[in-house]
Amino acid sequence: MDILGATLRICVEDLETAVPFYERLAGGTALRFERAGVQVAAVGCFLLMSGPEAELEVLRKVSATIAVKDVDEANRVLTELGARVVAGPVATPAGRNLIAVHPDGVVYEYVDRNV
Repeated sequence: MDILGATLRICVEDLETAVPFYERLAGGTALRFERAGVQVAAVGCFLLMSGPEAELEVLRKVSATIAVKDVDEANRVLTELGARVVAGPVATPAGRNLIAVHPDGVVYEYVDRNV
């Protein structure tokens, strides 16, 4: 499985206030989308999320987003290594993803760009 990088997940109260800071910090323009009532802005290695507290509570349980070349391959490797895939693979606005719980109990999102 090829791991291409990781993204830090940050829940913010006000996305409109946070985005300009992170755009300047990362030196890029945010890619914005919405999912399940949560406003999302991806900029550099940061994934900013803002929305209803009930949704954010679930999102906070995921430690990081890991970019991989192929989510299906990640699914196979993770399962072989004893991780438990709890969601996906499914299509998202930014690619395909899955959520996995590693044997140590830490939860990660794996995402590819094979849309």
